[in-house]
Amino acid sequence: MDITPDDIFNYVQDHGILPKTSAVPVNDYTRVFRKYVNQGADVIHINISSEFSACYQNAMIAADDFRGRVFPIDSRNLSTGSGHLALSARLLADSGLTAPEIVERIEEMKQRLDVSFVLQTLEYLQKGGRCSGVTAFGANLLKIRPEIVVQDGKMVVGKKYRGNMEKTILNYVRGRLEGRDDVDTSRIFVTHSYVPKDIVAKVKDLIKELQPFEDQAIFETFAGCTVSCHCGPYTLGVLFFRKKQK
Repeated sequence: MDITPDDIFNYVQDHGILPKTSAVPVNDYTRVFRKYVNQGADVIHINISSEFSACYQNAMIAADDFRGRVFPIDSRNLSTGSGHLALSARLLADSGLTAPEIVERIEEMKQRLDVSFVLQTLEYLQKGGRCSGVTAFGANLLKIRPEIVVQDGKMVVGKKYRGNMEKTILNYVRGRLEGRDDVDTSRIFVTHSYVPKDIVAKVKDLIKELQPFEDQAIFETFAGCTVSCHCGPYTLGVLFFRKKQK
């Protein structure tokens, strides 16, 4: 059965407990890798950060059966941070690079990812044991919405915003993009867990106001179950590359 983020949010609301996530087992990786290797393909597999999950470790174990044909990459990231790398890898493959060459390029590119998001509730982090009940209660009472930034493969608290959903989300976007000259404007993701459409539209307009992104370079995506399970509803992030230093 397929589970959606909405199913998770409804479950938490109805039962008051948070579902558990688990890493993909080695056998599942082996089965998928074998399928494509048997078709004559080399496989590049991009994992969620090894700081968040055992997926990368399990993928490496499975890859040992296909030496020189399967290349797991620890994205040091999550959500569409990994998606950026996957899209870039596809473009590099289309340009004719070999799998080892693509891996080398992706290893450099992942160091330039700028990944963050702003939470609207600490309830899910609290239920998952990532913050205390007192902290969550106080933040919700004062309408404090923390920014979470991915650094060195880990999640750390960035700025703290205060106010309603629209105000905090727009202030967060402004905080990430305003006045910067290191933003690669070739592609940006607006990834969220069911933020209202009118607010997402304002986010896209603000992105274009703050940085010279074209319409076709702004992609709206929805957070998957793993991220939603830990961050809760109405989370939103802007994810992009920083420019390569000369």
